[in-house]
Order: sequence, then structure tokens, then C-alpha cells
Amino acid sequence: MKSFMLALALMTAPIAVHAATPWPTQEGDYIAHGFHFGAGETLADLKLHYTTLGQPHRNAQGEIDNAVMVLHGTGGTGKQFLASYFADELYGPGQPLDIRKYYVILPDNIGHGGSSKPSDGLHMAFPKYDYDDMVEAQRRLLTEGLGVKHLRLIIGTSMGCMHIFVWGEAHPDFASALMPLACEPVEIAGLNRMWRQMIIDGIEADPAWMGGEYKTQPQLGLRTASSVSVIAGAAPLNLQAKAPTRDQSIAMERERVSRDMAGRDANDMIYQFDSSRNYNPWADIEKIAVPTMWINSADDFINPRNFDFPAQVVKRNPNVRFRLIPESAETTGHGTHTRAVFWKDDLIDLLKRTEP
Repeated sequence: MKSFMLALALMTAPIAVHAATPWPTQEGDYIAHGFHFGAGETLADLKLHYTTLGQPHRNAQGEIDNAVMVLHGTGGTGKQFLASYFADELYGPGQPLDIRKYYVILPDNIGHGGSSKPSDGLHMAFPKYDYDDMVEAQRRLLTEGLGVKHLRLIIGTSMGCMHIFVWGEAHPDFASALMPLACEPVEIAGLNRMWRQMIIDGIEADPAWMGGEYKTQPQLGLRTASSVSVIAGAAPLNLQAKAPTRDQSIAMERERVSRDMAGRDANDMIYQFDSSRNYNPWADIEKIAVPTMWINSADDFINPRNFDFPAQVVKRNPNVRFRLIPESAETTGHGTHTRAVFWKDDLIDLLKRTEP
């Protein structure tokens, strides 16, 4: 028996994430036995849940040649890319990722969604995964689980954006094109590290956290963490337009924090935000060997517009292009990465430039 197995649970899944179109999806679980983490820990059975759209196409050599992987951000899942403002812009007939043409793969990364995570039972004894581990798990899902040896494209938002820089350096020939959205290819430091650490410290400072062995979620710690998370993802012009009065602003803040808290597990959240601790692709940017369209947003608190990192990267690697989406009342700060209308034309151009 192979050391890896694919436990398929294929089914048509309903869309529940702000979706207007009932996209036909399939879901499955890939089990990697004896998964070794970079920190030296091992998990006997690592589960990676995934969602797919479309069907794999095989070339004359029998290899899948139409696979596209889309990678979610911290705290997200693959299903977030079924939201109308992403899916309805990309997956339909004649659209950039028309699922009649492409096989779209939406993984839940380690520690997220239906994949193995601390809240499954190990709590703070769960292996201390990092971005390198997450990328390696994605690679094994593709190659061992789904039989994909090459990707037509990788798109990634936020944490998924950072995963793309890891992919591009660790596996330069695996994808024909890369599209990182909303990140920087540098060590997470300064304000970006501070607000992430505030989330971790806020949870761990709550006595109800009990070193990770809580019976019910530590509400004070999660409120601190969710409040910081909401602020980090906010967009000033957009929120001013949506909540122009004091009462509207207070109501929106309370609704957003409550909604964020409801979807969180304290230990999972600690691991999710700590997993970026050693991310730093800066030294090896030149290793990215395929056309890369990198896009950030001018109103992104997490990746400020006045950093000069993009200009330096473009000078160092001619394969990388960069565009900054202008701030407006319609952009949504860091979350603009999932609003495909703002970068759809860039994707169309990238696909044309990399046609086989």
C-alpha cells in the first residue's frame, strides 16, 4: 500500500458564502501519512480538505494540464472563493477561469477549515506548522492526491499570496504563472508583526484560555483578537461611506466583531497567526522563474502603499510585475484581494502572456 492515500468524499456541494450562483463543486480529503514538519514534529495522519470546480484535462502524455490552485488567507478556507464577488467574476462561460476549461482546486490549508488543526483534539500539542509546511502539504495534495504534476496558475490572497512567493522559490517550475494578491515578500516585522502578536497575546492573556485546555472559548481573549483582526482588515473610505454616522459605525463594529468571534477557535487562531513567524523569501526573489503578476491595494493597512519593496523586487526580478490598486470608496482594504473586479483584467493578461 502506498504511504499516502486519497480518501475521496465527492459530492455536489451547496454554496453558502455570499454566493449568487450555485457552482457545481466536488469535495474530498487527502490523507498524508507520517507528515514531517520542519520543526521536527510528525503527524501520523495529516488531513487536507479541498474543493474543486471543473474537470481535469489530460494531454497526449496523460498529464493534467489545466489545473489552477487558489490559496486562501489566514483564518480562511477554500470555500471563500465561491463568494459571488470572486466566483461570479471568474468561473463562468468565457470568463478568465471558465470551469469548462480549467480544473480549479481550492485547498483548506493546514490548521484551517476541514483540514487537520489544533481544535481537532491535540490543542497546543498540535505540530507547530509554518508556511513551508503548508506549501509542502499543498504540493503533496496535488501530486500524490490529485495527480497534478504541473499547475497552469497559482492565485493566492494574503497568506496565500505569501505562499506563492514560497512556491515560486522552492518549486520554480511547478506552475506556469503566479498571481500573488495582498502581501509583501519580506519578513513579517514592524507593525505587521505587532498586530499579529497582539492577537496571540490577547488570547493567551485570558485566564479562561487555560494554556489551550479550555472547555468553552475564552471570550475576552477572542474579543481582543477579533477586534484587532477587524481593524487590520478595514478600509477607511469604504467604511466611511457605509457607516457615515456614529450609531451606524457602532452597530457595524459590534456586528463585525461578533461575526468574527463566532467563527473562531482560540487555539486554531494562535497557530494560524504564528505560522508566519519564519516567513522571509526576500533573499531568493531571483529564483522566481515564471511570469508573476503581484497586486496590492493602496488602502491595505497590512501592506502599506508607501513600502518600497515592490519597486525593489521588480528591479531584481524581471519576471515579476507589480500593480497597486488605487484606494476608493469601493475598495475594501486588505480584502480587496478577493474582489476580482479590481484585478480581473490583470489575470486575463497574465493568462494570455503564459499561453502554452
